[in-house]
Amino acid sequence: MKTIIISLGMLCALAVVAHGQDATKATCKLDSKSGSQVTGTVTFTKSGDDVQVVADITGLKPGKHGFHIHEKGDCSAPDAASAGAHFNPTHGHHGGPMTADRHEGDLGNLEADASGKAHLDWKGKMSLSGADSIIGKSVVVHEKEDDLKTDPSGNSGARIACGAIEAAK
Repeated sequence: MKTIIISLGMLCALAVVAHGQDATKATCKLDSKSGSQVTGTVTFTKSGDDVQVVADITGLKPGKHGFHIHEKGDCSAPDAASAGAHFNPTHGHHGGPMTADRHEGDLGNLEADASGKAHLDWKGKMSLSGADSIIGKSVVVHEKEDDLKTDPSGNSGARIACGAIEAAK
């Protein structure tokens, strides 16, 4: 009995230590939603006090598309509605990635070229650990351009790709 109690105590201590470690990288694999052919990958890498976001997306219509972090890591619905609203722990208004008052999940727009490919490389304030961590949330690509001002989602239309954000191993 004593061995079981000690073993359980050690397991709990290991779980606390593992949970307390700060993640330095997270990844997201985007899957098609709402009948689109959009797929891609997004990586989040801690860089000093900022996080660098690198996205490579294919299957888009040429032009701009809203690009956001949503509050739930659930992309199971065919239209990605299961991902919930924009990640907004500070209860700000919708904006762009450089707007002072914004949702933490407001990453602005991706711009697809004539072949439907988009690449984004952005660095800004977000967290990979703690109460406001983006890990466990999702990335959503929208069908239209985000106007960077209209609550709640910038008039960016349907959700055409979605993927959960996971800590990189």
